[in-house]
Amino acid sequence: MAYARVSSHDQKDDLERQKQVLELYCARQGWTFEVVADLGSGMNDRKKGLKKLLAAIIDGSVGRLVITHKDRLLRFGAELVFAVCEAKNVEVVILNQGEDTSFEENLAKDVLEIITVFSARLYGSRSHKNQKLLDGVKRALEESIVC
Repeated sequence: MAYARVSSHDQKDDLERQKQVLELYCARQGWTFEVVADLGSGMNDRKKGLKKLLAAIIDGSVGRLVITHKDRLLRFGAELVFAVCEAKNVEVVILNQGEDTSFEENLAKDVLEIITVFSARLYGSRSHKNQKLLDGVKRALEESIVC
């Protein structure tokens, strides 16, 4: 089974690219697969596709999980899903391992994700005023990473 996820409707093109990458990779390997896709925050563990994926892993109908990046699964809690996969003898294939990032970079990304999610929940994700505030916080975090 392959899993793709993006956080917002604005990223639908990226979701399609993820699905294409997963389909191409699995097909080249000669694997039988199904692509499950979700649109929602990486902090939301109640997404329909994620639930379907977990149920399939638990009932033993999945032998392999393929994702493009580790954080496509869940922003927090991916390690728990990987532990369930290991317990159920499900191979996990992550196509883009990426470069190792520092603790500070990972922390800044996590804080940014938390700010984004709670800001969207509290004020509504389409508010121009709130988006401007969020953009300012993002810039400040990015500048602090560079320093």
